[in-house]
Order: sequence, then C-alpha cells, then structure tokens
Amino acid sequence: MLKPFEHQSVTTDHILKHPRCLITSDPGTGKTRSVLDALLNRGSRVLVLAPLSILEASWADDIAKFTPQITYAVAYAKNREQAFSGDEQIVITNHDAVKWLLKNKEVLAGFDTLVIDEFTAFKNKDSQRSKALKSLTDQFDYRIAMSGTPNSNTILDIWHPMLLVDDGERLGHRFFSFRGSVCTSRFNGFANEWVDKDDAELSVAAAIGDINIRYQLEECLTMPEQSTSTLQVQLPPKIMKQYKQLSEDNVLYTGTATINAVHAGAKVKKLLQLCTGAIYDEHGVVQSVHPERYELVMQLVSERKHSLVAFNWKHEKKHLTAMADAMGIKYGVIDGDTPAHHRKDVVDRMQAGQLQVVFCHPQSAGHGLTMTKATAVIWASPTYNAEHYQQFNRRIYRAGQTQRTEIIQIAARDTWEPDVYEKLAGKLKRMDELLDILNKLKQAA
Repeated sequence: MLKPFEHQSVTTDHILKHPRCLITSDPGTGKTRSVLDALLNRGSRVLVLAPLSILEASWADDIAKFTPQITYAVAYAKNREQAFSGDEQIVITNHDAVKWLLKNKEVLAGFDTLVIDEFTAFKNKDSQRSKALKSLTDQFDYRIAMSGTPNSNTILDIWHPMLLVDDGERLGHRFFSFRGSVCTSRFNGFANEWVDKDDAELSVAAAIGDINIRYQLEECLTMPEQSTSTLQVQLPPKIMKQYKQLSEDNVLYTGTATINAVHAGAKVKKLLQLCTGAIYDEHGVVQSVHPERYELVMQLVSERKHSLVAFNWKHEKKHLTAMADAMGIKYGVIDGDTPAHHRKDVVDRMQAGQLQVVFCHPQSAGHGLTMTKATAVIWASPTYNAEHYQQFNRRIYRAGQTQRTEIIQIAARDTWEPDVYEKLAGKLKRMDELLDILNKLKQAA
C-alpha cells in the first residue's frame, strides 16, 4: 500500500478536526486520497457527489488502490435504488442525482457525511440541483467540499457552496447582502453587471480560512516545467471577409444558408464558431466553411507522441476525428456522449500509450481524470469558462507527470479569439489571488 504524501496526511487531519471543511488544493494534489483516509478513520456512512466522468475513473479506482477495506457502491440513474439499498460505507453518485435524492429522502437514513467533489457545480443558488442539495444538507453532520477552482468566474461563485457547508455561518445567509459586500455594480454597455471589489478575495479568504486547507501542486511535488503559448493564425481572406460582414451587419450569407446574430452575445458566439471552421444556422445545421483550423490541430497532434485536444463545438469533433481516421492516428473521444465506463477505458488506453490523442470537451473531461502520458494540451478553440480551462490543463500537469508539458492556444488574428484568452487570463488572475491568500493563511496557522 502506497503511503500518503505529507500534505495528504495533513489534509486528512484537517478533515478529522473540522466537521465542516473546504479543500481547495490544486488539481492533481490527491485530494480524494486524503478524504478516503479520513473516512476510513471516522467510520461514517458517506454520500459522495461528484462529476459523472469521475465516479469510477477517480473515486472507485482510488478506493480500490488506497482504501480497499472500504465498501462502496456507484449509483447511476439506472441502478440508484439498488445502490442505496445496500449497506456499503460509501455511495458515489453524480451531482444531478440530488434531485432524485430529494424525492427519495428515506434512502439517506444512516448517512452522516456529505462529500461534494467539485463544489462549483452548486455555485448557482437558483439551479434545481443547488436548491435540492440545500434541502438535504441538514441530514449530514459532517460536510466536506472540494475544488481546486473555487472562484473561476467571480468571487460570487463561492457563496452557495459555502452555504451548503456551514449553513451561512461565514459568508452569510443572504446572497444579495454578500454580493453587496464584495462586488460593485457597473454598466457594461448592455446591462448592469457585478464586478468583484479589489479586496474581495482578502475578505472572503479571512472569513473561510479557519475551515479551509489548500496546497499548491508545486509545493507538494517537484513538477517538470510547463509552458503556455498562443499560436496566432490568419484566417483565409474569404473567411475574414465573412467574419467582418457578420461582425458589422449581424447577418452572413454562406452561399447555402443565411446566418443571423440577433444580439451581441449571439454575434460573438457565431463569430467564434466561424473561426473554428464551421457555423450553425438558425435551424442548428452546420454550414461548413473552411478546414484550415482542423488541419493545423492535426499537424500539431502528428508532431507529438501523446496529446489532448480541447474542442467546444460538435463540428470540431466531427472533422478532427475524420482527419485522425484519414491519417491513421489512434484516438479516443471524451464528451457528453461518452458513457462513463468508456471514459475510463479511454483514460486507461491513453495512460498505456495506446492512443496518440484524446479529443475532449473540457466540461466532460475537466475533473479528476489523470492522463499524464500526454505532454501537450491543444486548445482548438477558446473557452470563456476559466474553471474548464484550468481543470482541463491539469489533466496532464499532476502527480505522475515526469516530462515537460505544454499548453498551446490557437487564436486567429484580428478576431474575438485573442480577446477570449485575455479575459480568461483576467479570471484566472482573480482566482489565483484568492487561492494565494488561502495558502498564506494555511502557512501562517
């Protein structure tokens, strides 16, 4: 049995000392192992809520590897009643299962511990699953919430997860009061938006620091160097002309269909689609425009032994996999259409060196999965979601990585794509500020 790292043992002690706690250590630091060791020590009956993609690939595998004496069941939609009817110490299920649990509260009898893996899934206080979980938390004496990206978009992201953990003791019971204390209202040209105050991270970190523990990956492990670069490309003249037309007129005629962008948000979305090689008409039908982006991505893939490629649109997956087939490149796919057991198979095959590339939607492959055989992440198109960006990049930059890694961002010049990456960098900076403060509080304790 592998012994835990020192930081994992300290995290386990923190969990045992705090009935309600947060773990905001970096992705790849082994948070799951720390939780399992604490659960083994405490002897509780536990409900684990986690992303669908890692129920088996992370939780079930880690139990078998580190705490095989713990019994567990994995509950999917098709077997929930059976999974909860047994006497296993841990039942692992996905975030959206809370809506079913709210209707079937009796299955939680005997459970005293709640573990929320990737608690940002419950950051929206008004979502159905957030409301459902808030109605269930009173049943759990012990609550553990985990995420390496706690405020990926705004400091407001952390309010509802904290409410689930401590019932409002630290950040308050009322969202609008919290928002007024950490944000200011600003008109952005279209509507009022709430912007984090300069001291928002400091005040929140001070409030939650007593029950939070955080470790940076680099202070736990000696990690090989990682580089990030943006590959600037030029759109073909014809496509650039179409881009400018859609940008100025809100309408584009491709020769086979008319594309309408009815408001500013829709226009940006359509423009970003156009950069990636295709665009959707008002009926959701893809209008193929140009293959240059796919050819560039596959050139980068062919030059590397093992890579992950992040795509955001279905047409990207379609064209990239078709090119991989034509080039004889072995690949796997992880997105919303990939069954959970197949995701694990794709990860295992990548780790065994059997795949040269895995094409991934970052939302589906951004949490818990370890693919350290790969040494490059290639962003075929940008994402606005800082959590998806940070988490997906960490699939290759985590414990077990022995080689230098690289993040390659593709962006077309004179388009919205460089701006998206710039806004992303701003979000990541604010998140890093909160995490740095939390780390300093841990060191000073």
